[in-house]
Amino acid sequence: MTSENMTASGSAARQVHYGFETVGDVDVFYREAGDPAAPTVLMLHGFAASSYMWRDVIEALADSYHVVAPDLPAFGFTQSPARGEYEYTFANLTKTIDQFTEQLNLERYAIAVHDYGAPVGWRLAEAHPSKITAIISQNGNAYEEGLSQGWEPIRKYWNDPSQANRDALSEFPTPASIKWQYVEGVSDTSVIAPDAYTLEGAHISQPGMADIQLDLLLGYASNVAKYPEFQAYFRAYQPPLLAVWGKHDPFFLPPGADAWKRDMPQADIRFYDTGHFALETHGDVIIPVIREFLDNHLKG
Repeated sequence: MTSENMTASGSAARQVHYGFETVGDVDVFYREAGDPAAPTVLMLHGFAASSYMWRDVIEALADSYHVVAPDLPAFGFTQSPARGEYEYTFANLTKTIDQFTEQLNLERYAIAVHDYGAPVGWRLAEAHPSKITAIISQNGNAYEEGLSQGWEPIRKYWNDPSQANRDALSEFPTPASIKWQYVEGVSDTSVIAPDAYTLEGAHISQPGMADIQLDLLLGYASNVAKYPEFQAYFRAYQPPLLAVWGKHDPFFLPPGADAWKRDMPQADIRFYDTGHFALETHGDVIIPVIREFLDNHLKG
């Protein structure tokens, strides 16, 4: 193969494709790149993000890996039914993504998770342990130790889902709150591009979206209740795990990442001087770590 052909081949492998997959009554938007015959990495974003958060990781991995990054129902470009016509719970989000992987014939895959994507990923892993080849968590929590004091008003809502407690969280699904999640804990906010939080703010401002997000926030209690089950999965199956953690995250504290060492002594835990969206500020150092981790565990 000539150098020109090799360059063309590499460019083709890195080309990202965008599409929709109809899963029941949800049209799941997703980004896909790389050779489907290569090891697959399924990327699951968090609140209030979308598959866009993985954009630089996708490009960096696509020459050697098959990368698939869907938008969860109620996020990004995925088109899902109105509140009351689809059950906006983490169990049902997982059901939709599980079926999505089936329809795309993803038989085995590593998962890369962030925030809300983590409990979806943990549910997939618990249900199909033989499918999971490795785990990458960018501030995707699975331990009580990881929950900060910022969860206290939300715990109050979990314990008493009254209208008053719901109203007290009305600022959570707003553009201002989303921007705050991007900049909190970041020493130099000028390095954070405004694209993501601006688009997410516009999305969450759509009619009916705030109520859907407050429903999901209430439902997050089910994830915490399942932490012991998720931890049992980690202990039983010992999947290769890399945690790349913004140590100033206002929601998920470093002890939540360190706790993996109890269940998986070989877990690779790394902290970075940034906040919740660590890839936005430290992608240049985190992405090579992700690449090395996958090369060590999925190749050979």
